[in-house]
Amino acid sequence: MTKQDDELKHRVRQRVIGDLDFSKDISDDEMLELIDKALFDEIRHLSVSTGQRKQIRMQVFYSIRKLDAIQELLDDPEVTEIMVNGTENIFIEKNGAIFKSANHFDSVEKLQDVVQQIVASCNRVVNEASPIVDARIYGSRINVVLNPVALNGPIITIRRFPENPFTMDNLITLGALSDYIKEYLEVLVKSGYNVFISGGTGSGKTTFLNALSNFIPKDLRLITIEDNAELQIREVPNLVQLEARNANVEGCKEITIRDLIKSSLRMRPDWIVVGEVRGEETVDMLQAMNTGHMSMSTGHANSAKDMLSRLETMVLMGMEIPLSAVRGQIASGIDIIVHLGRLRDRSRKLLEICELEKELDPLTGRICTNRLFQFEEKGVDNNGRIIGTWRKVGELKNTEKLMAAGFKLPS
Repeated sequence: MTKQDDELKHRVRQRVIGDLDFSKDISDDEMLELIDKALFDEIRHLSVSTGQRKQIRMQVFYSIRKLDAIQELLDDPEVTEIMVNGTENIFIEKNGAIFKSANHFDSVEKLQDVVQQIVASCNRVVNEASPIVDARIYGSRINVVLNPVALNGPIITIRRFPENPFTMDNLITLGALSDYIKEYLEVLVKSGYNVFISGGTGSGKTTFLNALSNFIPKDLRLITIEDNAELQIREVPNLVQLEARNANVEGCKEITIRDLIKSSLRMRPDWIVVGEVRGEETVDMLQAMNTGHMSMSTGHANSAKDMLSRLETMVLMGMEIPLSAVRGQIASGIDIIVHLGRLRDRSRKLLEICELEKELDPLTGRICTNRLFQFEEKGVDNNGRIIGTWRKVGELKNTEKLMAAGFKLPS
């Protein structure tokens, strides 16, 4: 919008607010009528195109009734992430690429109003005393950081959940994995192998976990545990969804991922799916894996081997035991690590699948891995997209669960 459009929008908004009758409820249609009347009066002697008029009309409506500058972005199904860095800088992600939006907030006060509107709608509080909040609302995961923590704040980061969650077939269409690997993983999940998904930020771990969870037999009891509920598992009748809770000013105590994992073990689960492990809750997840509960989870790492080092560190954050015992717990609990990555062409791909061997290396004491698949680049096409194939590197060694379940790996 031009400076003239901004000034016109401000004048129309002031007129509408001045004409509002705060003693009664006004519908959206009545609000739009007030905006149309004020807009008509303001542009009577101005040269304003039909497109400009429609844009200003909706932006005034959004600023009064909705979430102002970000409402239009929330309504766009192609926008997967919205990043608000203060009043002027709003960035969006579309198709894996980040762009700067032309939208902006008129003032810090208006941005702060939007922040309070967001957190109040999910019964959270954010202020200078508690300047960070995570919430789930409007089908999105939202993080807010205020001053004095955010120097150029307020900062809002919104991760959009897809209305229709991705399936493995969707991921194959996008080139994230091959048909053969899909069939391979499906057999492993149905056989009860514990799978851990690793990858960097934005590599698609939660999306992949959601798609992989659809291979869990529908007649089993499934419990999902998350910080903010993002998984959209469907067609599982015996499904329990648990979500962690922060402490609040009303006296509600914090309920952590650790608390939820411990509680889930008393709920007769067949499968436990933990959205992500970041710290000491890794101890409880591994204990669940080592006590006969089939499990999946995700974590941040740059490779499958780096994920093992991170898991060791996270276990030691929650329990003081010898490192050899930690490695033994990881090796016996996790069967398969699937590592995802985001390549330089911004595509998300499965980069490797590793099996964890149950015996530690006798010389180094480290966990031994058996790489099963690896993505290999072959070149770049005319559109700048990376071309490659998934090469089968090794054979699965631990076939006990496979045989017990009566399945065979695809040939």
